[in-house]
Amino acid sequence: MTLLNDYFILTNEPAKKLYHDYAAKMPIADYHCHLEAQDIYKNKNYANLTRIWLNDGLYGDHYKWRLERANGVAEELITGDGDEYEKFLAYAKTMEKAIGSPLFEWSNLELKRYFGIDKMLSVKNAPEIWQMANEKLQTEAFRPRNLIKDSNVKVVVTTDDPVSDLKWHKLLREEEVTNGFQVLPGMRPDDLLRINQGNYGEYVDKLSQVTGIEITDFDSLMEAVAQRFEYFTSVGCKNSDHGLNTFTFKKLSHSEIDAIIQKAKISVRDLTVDEVNGYQTAVIEALMKLNQQYNWVMQFHVNVIRDVNGPMFKKLGANTGFDSMGTQANIAGEMMKLYSDAADQGIIPKTIFYSTNPNDWMQLATGMQNFQEAGVTQKLQLGCAWWFNDTKKGMEDQLNIMAQQSLLANFVGMLTDSRSFLSYTRHEYFRRVLCNVIGEWVVNGQLPEDYEYLGKIVEDISYNNAIKYFGF
Repeated sequence: MTLLNDYFILTNEPAKKLYHDYAAKMPIADYHCHLEAQDIYKNKNYANLTRIWLNDGLYGDHYKWRLERANGVAEELITGDGDEYEKFLAYAKTMEKAIGSPLFEWSNLELKRYFGIDKMLSVKNAPEIWQMANEKLQTEAFRPRNLIKDSNVKVVVTTDDPVSDLKWHKLLREEEVTNGFQVLPGMRPDDLLRINQGNYGEYVDKLSQVTGIEITDFDSLMEAVAQRFEYFTSVGCKNSDHGLNTFTFKKLSHSEIDAIIQKAKISVRDLTVDEVNGYQTAVIEALMKLNQQYNWVMQFHVNVIRDVNGPMFKKLGANTGFDSMGTQANIAGEMMKLYSDAADQGIIPKTIFYSTNPNDWMQLATGMQNFQEAGVTQKLQLGCAWWFNDTKKGMEDQLNIMAQQSLLANFVGMLTDSRSFLSYTRHEYFRRVLCNVIGEWVVNGQLPEDYEYLGKIVEDISYNNAIKYFGF
């Protein structure tokens, strides 16, 4: 049987029909990724497969890096300055061991869909794959904008700090008609929330400089943030994203928050746990109010243990493959306390909840149902299987929980969460899993074999729901 044939993952006839007749044709709304707008605007060809696929300095795919380290590959051939063909060869050798990993399927699918290469990634095939791919990478079709357009992507939402000038987004906005897709900013105010990090005072000063507002207390801080909401909205922003590695709900008085900000601007070392939690709770609630005001979607990515390997973090920095699934057992409960308090204030925005720990999914799914709002379709959503759960089984589990506890037909579907222009095949992978799950329900007699009805649901989850929910 051919690797990744037309029916891979599709194990039943309804799934095959739903995918090929409905899901496959739908465009992509990639509402959360880590591509750089500057790279899209400059639109330069990548020198070789290693640069676009594995690493370009410390910018690359740490999903792949983790597996390479597990296979004993030297860091020189992962994030270092080793020979680029040797880096590719090391990854090919790693993929030979990666059966059952989504990276095995994603990598081979990317070779097949983008380069027309139907050979399994292996050491034996590496020289031929390297040559074929590198030749195509120098063509016009493999510039970033064409990769996006040819992948049928209509919307790309990047991840941007509130202090960003969004220069490249504004330039790309002028060329949307020519490009055939939008590149929109997505606000990620993590440095604002991480008051216990050593650079908090520096960050507040930067925010003050960008806005022209002297930040001395909570009110002036949020006045500056509100100004950035207005600016981001003017450049097309429709969502914010928040990385909460941990979260504990804690209400403090206005004056207490003011004192905490003053204290942190001088030194974060003396902050107590209650002060950190109280500050974060106050800022998140203020951000919820702003998200609601501007009709943005607020995304929470929670429960992560980041930068676990201290020596490697010091050497390489963050986002280099040394993170783990979080273990805060009560984080979903703490989020529900937050939403209960926000309900009292009437400040709940449209929200998507993600967690790296699948043990949180049922709590988040059942918890969000307490705050759905009449007149708003699926105001709160359980986000797609995220990060370590971004697997066939993880996707199946998330789809089943969303279906069983809320309304799957309202789900906003998949995102890439990626730094690569070759990652849009993840949407194909997700859509195949989605169609297979629904197809199994048809085979089991749980759903009618009504393709007009089910096909519309598949199309909506694949694309339409995200367009409507975010307001793209």
